[in-house]
Amino acid sequence: MVELKVRKFGNSLGVVLPREVINRLHTEDGKPLFLIEMPDGSYRLTPDDPVFAQKMAKAEDIISRYPNTLHVLAQ
Repeated sequence: MVELKVRKFGNSLGVVLPREVINRLHTEDGKPLFLIEMPDGSYRLTPDDPVFAQKMAKAEDIISRYPNTLHVLAQ
């Protein structure tokens, strides 16, 4: 567990992530992080865009259902 303190940054509030958290998230200055509310009311901080993941899952579903059609269209 890592304890974070909420601090004021201008007119906003924020937290500073320790180096070990930044390393585990594989992120750096300027890269986006996504705070996702989970079904149980907790939150998850991730570098992975959940909207992009949903779109990729849909694309993979379409590719698996229509491989021959996509192969012909690719030519």
